[in-house]
Amino acid sequence: MKIINNSLFSVVVFLSILSCTTTGNTTNIQQVIAPDTPRFIKDTISITAVGDIMIGSAYPSKSNLPKDDGLHSFKNVDTFLKGDIVFGNLEGCFLNSGKSTKCKDTIGNSCFAFRMPERYAGIIKNAGFNLMSIANNHVGDFGLKGRESTTQILDSLNIQYAGLQSHPFTVFEKDSVRYGFCAFAPNENTVSINKIDSAVKLVKELKAQTDIVIVSFHGGAEGAKYEHVTRRNEIFYKENRGNVHAFAHAVIDAGADVVLGHGPHVTRAVEVYKNKFIAYSLGNFNTYGMFSLKGPNGFAPLLQLKINSKGDFLFADIISVKQDKINHLTIDTNHTAFYKIRFLTNTDFPGNKLDFSEKGRIRLKD
Repeated sequence: MKIINNSLFSVVVFLSILSCTTTGNTTNIQQVIAPDTPRFIKDTISITAVGDIMIGSAYPSKSNLPKDDGLHSFKNVDTFLKGDIVFGNLEGCFLNSGKSTKCKDTIGNSCFAFRMPERYAGIIKNAGFNLMSIANNHVGDFGLKGRESTTQILDSLNIQYAGLQSHPFTVFEKDSVRYGFCAFAPNENTVSINKIDSAVKLVKELKAQTDIVIVSFHGGAEGAKYEHVTRRNEIFYKENRGNVHAFAHAVIDAGADVVLGHGPHVTRAVEVYKNKFIAYSLGNFNTYGMFSLKGPNGFAPLLQLKINSKGDFLFADIISVKQDKINHLTIDTNHTAFYKIRFLTNTDFPGNKLDFSEKGRIRLKD
């Protein structure tokens, strides 16, 4: 995977000069790229995407770590974590030690501050993930130290990421396809989901230099009461979690090809807008410990999306997964997430042109 550094190309002259540096296993390669240079781009691009990932926190107690030290966190689903892009939302930081100012009282082991042991990053890498959002409300649980540790470790593992104000986007090349990725959230030190004009500007700049632009957002209210896309600002605990519908449409209007949402901890509807795919919430995918897994919080989609070289939607397969406190992450043979997506999509977007007639597959109606 070829990495392009975090400096935007000049849209005026259509050239980009890339710095040549090496950090860990990540190499930035110096070259001049003319975006109109003829290149082969594969006909079909595979994007596998899931929601929240937090596979065990050592804070406030090591009792919140899985008994197998996380080694088998993805064993029941890893055969499905394949594709050109394998994406997830990293719901926490990688950090071996330190306390969180977020938790004034940790009596009863009830602190919602997550720091995964740094070695757990390798488990996520080995599962197949090569792209992650770090724009969420838990990446900053341990302040600057946690954020810096996380970005350094992701760099060393050659996992692409975005979403912090210090790392708002990434541009990289894989199998002759140039990707731009940016991520947004309503939280401190992240790129704001509520500044849509700024998001539009960033997406336009990324689109000018890449083939495919992927946008991620952490937005919307949380929990079983908030499964629906409301088309208005969602306020949760007095925090403006964004108007995810307006945001998704705006970034697609600006040039985004795929929009991947997470944050509500439940599955939400999907939409195809201007031939571009939107997942409004991918739910809890692999969330160990303090996360509620009751009811709809315990089911989520593993999305296998296919788009063409122009970024247009072809079809999507939904592998339904489930979590509980005993068996942890497993395949859901009842296809709960798929049926939930079908119901919510038909409810929230009546008149949509999506066909759910084939179990587990979403395609456009003929």
